[in-house]
Amino acid sequence: MIEVNDESGFSPAPDLQEISDLARYALDYMRVHPQADLSVVLVDEDTMSDLHVKWMDIEGPTDVMSFPMDEIRPPHVGEESRPGMLGDIIVCPSVAQRQAHNMGHSTAEEILLLVTHGILHLLGYDHAEPEEKETMFALQRKILLVFLAERGGGDPRPTEV
Repeated sequence: MIEVNDESGFSPAPDLQEISDLARYALDYMRVHPQADLSVVLVDEDTMSDLHVKWMDIEGPTDVMSFPMDEIRPPHVGEESRPGMLGDIIVCPSVAQRQAHNMGHSTAEEILLLVTHGILHLLGYDHAEPEEKETMFALQRKILLVFLAERGGGDPRPTEV
C-alpha cells in the first residue's frame, strides 16, 4: 500500500494522486512486491529542519529524507520479491520549489524527482561514491523520464538532486 499525506501547508497543494502514481510506477519498475508498504509525507520547513537535525545532525531544512524499515531490496532476476514495510519518505515542497526554480522546471516535477530519489534510497541505493551516484542518478532519470512520458505531461528532462 502506498500512502501519501500532505502536512506541509504548501500552496498550491501538491497532486497527491500523481505522487502516488509515480511511487507505484517506480516500485513496479524496481519489481518491488505490490504489497510492500510505502509512506510519503510532505512537510513544512520547520518539521523538515527538526528531522534533519535529529537524524543527520545538520541544521536547516533539506529536500528529502528516507527512512527505511524492512530493508527491502529489488529482487534479482528469477527471484521473488517479498512484501513488507519499505519505509517512509519525507519531502519538503518549499525546498523543492526553490530547487525547481534554480533548475528551470516545475515544483511538481521536482517533488516527483525527490520521491523517486527517496524510493531508491529506501531500496538501498546511495550516491556517496561517484560510481554509486552514476548508477543511482541514471536509474532515477530513467524511472522519471518514462513515468513523465507515459503520463503525457511535463518536461521529460529531470534534473539531479
